[in-house]
Amino acid sequence: MRSLKLGLAATGIIFALSAAAQADCVKVGTVGEAPTHAIAELFAKNGLKNIIYGQGREGRGPVHLKCEDGAATTTCRASQMACKVSEPKTCLGAWLCL
Repeated sequence: MRSLKLGLAATGIIFALSAAAQADCVKVGTVGEAPTHAIAELFAKNGLKNIIYGQGREGRGPVHLKCEDGAATTTCRASQMACKVSEPKTCLGAWLCL
């Protein structure tokens, strides 16, 4: 009976810690728009990296990218899960983080 109680307590602690670790993760997204597909993709991906860094987060898992071709421009949306690892950084927009 005692080992059952200890096992249940350990399981509860593991669930509590995993929930606390996941609670500080968010999905971050950016948009890049440019005349060509390659440039729009570059803007979306680099903007995503800089936004995540600026928030003091670290990307987890794959980067999801979806691009749509318009009449004159291509718009790409990039998103990724990111978890808090440090304090937010000083950034001027999505492109320049100090």
